[in-house]
Amino acid sequence: MKVLLAAALLLAACSREPSAAETPGAQLEAAAGAAGLIHDPRAGSLVGSWSRDTDRMCALPAAKGGFAVGVSVDYGPGQQCVGRGTAMRVGETVRFALGDCRVEAHFDGDSLVFPATVLDACEALCRGRASIASLRVERIGGSLSEAAMMRDPFGKPLCTG
Repeated sequence: MKVLLAAALLLAACSREPSAAETPGAQLEAAAGAAGLIHDPRAGSLVGSWSRDTDRMCALPAAKGGFAVGVSVDYGPGQQCVGRGTAMRVGETVRFALGDCRVEAHFDGDSLVFPATVLDACEALCRGRASIASLRVERIGGSLSEAAMMRDPFGKPLCTG
């Protein structure tokens, strides 16, 4: 009788459905997230590639915390802005340090918006009539590889993380 009961319990244990976390698809998703290949939208991280029209931004994790970032505005020949530096997220604000340019942008999880007025040091990142004032970018990808592949208007890597 004990053997029969043990066999029945063993059979019942073998026939259970795997939990969602144990399925091969869930394991693959978890591994891709841990490797930085995909973005978890709930995390609120800046890591990845951002764009809107000809405005671009990339963000990679920085060694000392925060993010290594690059921003670019391209309105055509002689009308560009390029800035590289760091960013730190504080709630719904992202504090950028792009050389001497310091700017605080609004972050809602899916988009970043620079203020309409920026310091002269920020305008110094620009040529012609281009400006990073009111720069707005939306997340287009959350992977490290996409961010690392993003280029400035001159073909150089935008993020150097």
